[in-house]
Amino acid sequence: MKKLAYSVIGIAGVLALLIYAESILIPLVFGVILWYLGTSMKQLAKKIPVLGQKLNTTMINVLVFIILVIGFAGLSKLITTSIDSLMKSYESYKVNINSLLDRVNESFNINLQEQFDTAQSGFNYGDILSNIAGSISGVLGDAIIILVYAAFMFSEEGSFKNKLTKMFTTADEESRVMKILNRISSSFGDYIRLKTYVSILTGVVGYIFLTIMGVDSPFFWALLMFLLNYIPTIGSLVATVFPAVFSLMQFGEFTPFFIILVGLGVIEWVIGNVVEPKLMGNSLNLSPLVTILALIVWGQIWGITGMLLSTPITVVMVIVFSQFASTKRVAIMLSQNGVIDQE
Repeated sequence: MKKLAYSVIGIAGVLALLIYAESILIPLVFGVILWYLGTSMKQLAKKIPVLGQKLNTTMINVLVFIILVIGFAGLSKLITTSIDSLMKSYESYKVNINSLLDRVNESFNINLQEQFDTAQSGFNYGDILSNIAGSISGVLGDAIIILVYAAFMFSEEGSFKNKLTKMFTTADEESRVMKILNRISSSFGDYIRLKTYVSILTGVVGYIFLTIMGVDSPFFWALLMFLLNYIPTIGSLVATVFPAVFSLMQFGEFTPFFIILVGLGVIEWVIGNVVEPKLMGNSLNLSPLVTILALIVWGQIWGITGMLLSTPITVVMVIVFSQFASTKRVAIMLSQNGVIDQE
């Protein structure tokens, strides 16, 4: 009974920490992700015949960091431009929607205009775009903190292993901890890297398709598809519906809406059910039910950011829980088939 009470208190304490330290922890987590991506970039840079031989580790770290900074700045500019373009198109969207409603009224003898006007009374598309722009600006504002975290992680790489060695009194203890950290690094890093590849593919194919269809600000929607692809199940659905609905507002026609809805749906389905499983395999070892529950729980704790990070965080939890007798049963329940690796 005492153990149960301690467990409840511990869980409550962790949840309180996650909620109240959100402004510190979220940039830190994204800093870790950026560091993983930067590490992958460093490995690629070292394989370049001339560049990899002439530059030492410090110079490669600086080069990768500069690329990341330029990437953030360019992304910020493209997002701002896309949002401004959408906001300028607001009035034409309203005209198209009214025209579409008039045609529906004439065809089916249903007065949708009155219901739409009532529903629209508290809805302002321009305000929504302004809020989206503000949210993105907030995230990009945190980019400086994220980059600082990543920079210090790059600088600490060389001494981190030495610090770990001095922390433990026995070689067995050190070996066990290093194996756990290596497994976390491998699983977390592989997921982030492969998921990023899949998300980039989704965004690029979506951008090409939306450009061909003539949808306004295709980069913005492609970026949305890229980001939402990190959210299991729900993300693909939202990434398909949002551009289709806004194409309905832009064109005021049902035909482009259905083409875009089906086209993006096919793209998301093929990449999510054919390409991604071949890349990922069963490396995540997570139950589908656990994946959805983790999405909901972390979404409640950290909002959209929690949804984006729910899968890699849960993967790390399974690895850590599998190493201790007291939490091994939890790891088994979270796993896909009850098989967990132990060191």
